[in-house]
Amino acid sequence: MTFELAAIAAAVGCSAGTQGRVTGWSIDSRNVHPGDLFFALKGPNHDAHRYVSQVLESGAIAAVVEYGEGPRLLQVPDTLAALQQAASWAREQYKGRVIGVTGSAGKTSTKDAIASLLATAMPVGKTIGNFNNHVGVPLSVLRLPPDSKAAVLELGMNHAGEIRDLSKISRHSIAVVTNVGPAHIENFDSIEGIAGAKRELVEALPADGVAVLNADDERVASFAADAPRTVLYGIDNEAASVRASDVSMTGEGVSFRVDEVSFESPLVGRHNVLNILAAIAVAREFGIETASLCDAVRTMSPGRMRGEKLMHRGVTIWNDCYNSNPSAAKAMIDVLKDTPATRRIAVLGEMLELGQQAEALHREVGEYAAMSGINVFLGVRGNARFSVNAARDAGVLNGVAYPFFEFFETPEEAGDRLREIAREGDAILFKGSRGTQVERALQRFVS
Repeated sequence: MTFELAAIAAAVGCSAGTQGRVTGWSIDSRNVHPGDLFFALKGPNHDAHRYVSQVLESGAIAAVVEYGEGPRLLQVPDTLAALQQAASWAREQYKGRVIGVTGSAGKTSTKDAIASLLATAMPVGKTIGNFNNHVGVPLSVLRLPPDSKAAVLELGMNHAGEIRDLSKISRHSIAVVTNVGPAHIENFDSIEGIAGAKRELVEALPADGVAVLNADDERVASFAADAPRTVLYGIDNEAASVRASDVSMTGEGVSFRVDEVSFESPLVGRHNVLNILAAIAVAREFGIETASLCDAVRTMSPGRMRGEKLMHRGVTIWNDCYNSNPSAAKAMIDVLKDTPATRRIAVLGEMLELGQQAEALHREVGEYAAMSGINVFLGVRGNARFSVNAARDAGVLNGVAYPFFEFFETPEEAGDRLREIAREGDAILFKGSRGTQVERALQRFVS
């Protein structure tokens, strides 16, 4: 969205020493365009005030700062608070309908699916990438196209109360919750605490709002008690009003039916069927006919490092390196299991933010891989050692043939090992938490 600088200055509680129209929004001094308003955020390891002169020279219309003087500086007590205040004010000006999306896994893919289906009937804005925190949500609001009729915003959290605070900015009228799992459990006493934090998205709905909930997740389905109105989607639960039947999943994609309409998509896995169902449910809320969505579903593509399928010298590669948690890892192990291959190889990096449950949850994933018939298991860094050990133990007990169980401290070492053992006809899954950087194993393997 674009606004007069004076209006933004008033929204954040200061005055502007210059005039003009803000045409963009930035917090990154390396990516400033003429007309941008720059917010000089301060963090534990950086202070963007150091780059204010640079961004003004690059064409920024002005900078929001906590110290410094000049006609193009808007001085405020707290630049992060000012960013959030500006976004909250901009949200009041926005005339479109806002959809908020959260969940322990699949938020970004579901957000993208919803935006794709709504775009068949109207201009749509959405969160770019996974800008879903206390900085990303305000930026996503400010960057919405002014002509969009709907906005799909992803809301994430690491602690209780965060989604409640973000909802004060998003002010969504549709709340989509994909699932509840142990992601970020180090900051909670139990998975029920995580469920309570996700529930905040539904609790923030206005009186005329609607919750779009995954009926196949018992915890998520229970959020209906706090919703003004609920639409359930799912595969197994017959209570779902948007329900997939005749579901088929292969390494080439998924197919299913909703009512009498047949869908096909190159996205893989049961989890993506659920993501698409959530998007169909939201599209219906906008009055879009289900039958009109087939082409959009057929042309969906995965985001970068989110279930990308590659081929390298006769080896099928699943690049799902963007992030990981136990639920997401199991979902992609299922995809690997369904991939036609001579051998199936899982390269799984450490899953972070699991706290005291880290060992047990890593073991659970390793055992799941063995029970799924994965032939080779390579663990990368830290607690992934427990996954390797559990996979080995489960494989021996259940007669699964494992030529290799190995653990590596770095992804590069795992990539080098793959270059030695992988052969034509294999299928390999690469997945791990963002901090583990499992993509480096993939890069080493294909180099």
